[in-house]
Amino acid sequence: MGCYKLAFLGFGSVGRALARLLQCKQAELKDRYNLSFLVTGIATGTHGSTIDLSGLDLSRLLELVETGGMLNGLSSSSSPRNNLDFIQQCGADVLFENTPVDHKTGEPAVTHIRTALANGMHAITANKGPVVHAFHELTSLAAEKGRCFLYESTVMDGAPVFSLFRDCLPAARLLSFRGILNSTTNLILTRMETGETFDQALAYARSIGIAETDPSADVDGWDAAIKVAALVTVLMGVPLKPQDVQREGIRNVTPEKMAAAAAGGKRWKLVCSARREGTYVVARVQPEMVPSTSPMYNIEGTTSIIEFDTDVLGLLTLVETDPGPQTTAYGLLADFINAVNESSHHEETECHNKRSN
Repeated sequence: MGCYKLAFLGFGSVGRALARLLQCKQAELKDRYNLSFLVTGIATGTHGSTIDLSGLDLSRLLELVETGGMLNGLSSSSSPRNNLDFIQQCGADVLFENTPVDHKTGEPAVTHIRTALANGMHAITANKGPVVHAFHELTSLAAEKGRCFLYESTVMDGAPVFSLFRDCLPAARLLSFRGILNSTTNLILTRMETGETFDQALAYARSIGIAETDPSADVDGWDAAIKVAALVTVLMGVPLKPQDVQREGIRNVTPEKMAAAAAGGKRWKLVCSARREGTYVVARVQPEMVPSTSPMYNIEGTTSIIEFDTDVLGLLTLVETDPGPQTTAYGLLADFINAVNESSHHEETECHNKRSN
């Protein structure tokens, strides 16, 4: 498939995990897919940015960023002024867009991906905002440019949620889904069952890097809501914003409620769900007491689960155990392989058609 130039917009824990995974898989990519790569640009929120069209020393940059160093000044030309300037200058074939999500608007990630596609790049992201707020626009633009806009890592990290329906379930119509999609809240609820208070469980989640300093996106259900909106938009074909999802977080789940649920053989979980009702989709994020007969009952800690109901199969369930940056990175890597593979097939088909004519 050739050699591809890659650029990273956002180089936090996920971006760095992807860089390491690419290094680890470099020989396998070459042997199995005839696929090689150069990293031509990295832009960060706190460590500056650098571009070198002949290829950057990825190991050196990883070490520099992780020891608090700055990337500015390492470029072969002047450093870009902003992220859009970076995209236009980096010369990449593939942009990995991993900037922080904005639940309300999807910006600036939507503009980043639009710019990458307009400049002839494949755009791959773990950012849920563009999927929810600009899915049809970005998908159409990608098709127009003969490029891919892919987003496997936006829900359940590297688990094949979107590609399952895209590649493995042709003509299947998704009727409904239920699941646990937010690791932070599931970890908090699991620890509260052992007697910890909400604050104690949250403090632990922060101590291991699962919860943010401001945990409201998780504990108030916004992260779960935007994941539900992404699934409904892509898999059910109904555009949905997180503000349209009926949402309740876990702040009102008290130790007393936990004890009462346990006494009845149930457990509290923050359940994400959506179901078709005629031409509409009803979507919810809310705490529920799930019985021991539910697949969600035994989902503990940071593990996630989703159960699909389609018109052609029985219930189909995916479980991802204890995900982290490395599993999110795998979803990005899989999207990279799929994007260049699809592009290669498209170019071969066009070449064949031209010869035939």
